[in-house]
Amino acid sequence: MAPAGGANLPWVEKYRPQALSELVSHRDILSTVQRFISEDRLPHLLLYGPPGTGKTSTILACARQLYREREFGSMVLEVSGNGTGWEGEGMERDTGIGIHSIPFQLNASDDRGIDIVRGPILSFASTRTIFKKGFKLVILDEADAMTQDAQNALRRVIEKFTENTRFCLICNYLSKIIPALQSRCTRFPLRPPDPGADGAAAAARHPGGGSTSMAFGKVTEESVYTCTGHPLKSDIANILDWMLNQDFSTAYRKIMELKTLKGLALQDILTEIHLFVHRVDFPPSIRIQLLIKLADIEYRLAAGTSEKIQLSSLIAAFQVTRDLVVAEA
Repeated sequence: MAPAGGANLPWVEKYRPQALSELVSHRDILSTVQRFISEDRLPHLLLYGPPGTGKTSTILACARQLYREREFGSMVLEVSGNGTGWEGEGMERDTGIGIHSIPFQLNASDDRGIDIVRGPILSFASTRTIFKKGFKLVILDEADAMTQDAQNALRRVIEKFTENTRFCLICNYLSKIIPALQSRCTRFPLRPPDPGADGAAAAARHPGGGSTSMAFGKVTEESVYTCTGHPLKSDIANILDWMLNQDFSTAYRKIMELKTLKGLALQDILTEIHLFVHRVDFPPSIRIQLLIKLADIEYRLAAGTSEKIQLSSLIAAFQVTRDLVVAEA
C-alpha cells in the first residue's frame, strides 16, 4: 500500500487505506458494504467499536469509491466532535482529501451538537445537487458525544432527507446512540485486529501507536508501548509476580517504584492484568470474585479516587485470590 503523504506523518495518516480493497480487517463487513455500493443502495450506516479499529478509514474509503476527487467538496460533509472541539466552530477544516469538513464544539452553549444538526447538517442535507447524480454523504464522527436532544434532531433530518442524503454515524459506544437512530441505520461492529507479537500489531492495538514511527527509528513492540505509555509485558509479569509471591508491603513498594520510574498509570496496569485473569485457569468461583474486585477498582479509579489506595486494593485482591487457590488445592 502506498503512503498517502509525507515521511513525517503518523502512520495512521501516512498509511490510511485509500480504497476498500486496501482494508485488511473486517472482510465480512467490507464485502457487505461493497455490495451495497455496487448495487447503488447504500443505507444509512452506524459503525461502532473501540478507537483504532478502522471506523473512520472504512467510511472514507467508501467515500472515495462513491465520488471522484473533484466531487468531494460538494458531496461529502464530515462533522467531528471530540469532547473539547476545535477552535473556530463552524469553520471548514482542510483534511487533505478535499472533504467539506466542519468541527463542532461540545459545550453547553450548543447543547453538544444540536446547533450543528439544525444548521450546517440540515443545510447540507436539504440542498439537492443539480448537475451530479446520486446522494450526498454526511459523516458524523464521535456521534455518541451528542445529547439525546441533538440525536432526536438528527433523526428528524435523516427521516426528511433520506432520498437526497446518506448518513454514517461513527461512535465508540453503541449504547449511547438512541434507539430511534439505531433503527434507521445498518449497524456494523468493528473489533480490534487480531493480536500479534510484532511492532505493527502492538501499534494497531493501542490508539496512538502509529505515532511511534515519528519518535523511534524502528517500530518494535517495546517502542510502541514506550511511546504510548503502556506497561510492557515484562512490567506486568513483574507486577503479577510481586502480588502473588511477595508479602503485601514488599509488593506495594516495588510496584510503586516501577510506576514512578516508568510513569505508568494504574488504569493501564489494570487493563493488562484483566487480560491475564482471563488467560489463567482459575477456578470459576474464584475468577468471578477477582473480576468483580477488578471492576470495582476500575470504577473507583474512574471516579477520581487515590491511585495509592486502589493499588492497595489491587494487591489485596490478588493475595486473597492466591490464598483461596491454595486452600482449594
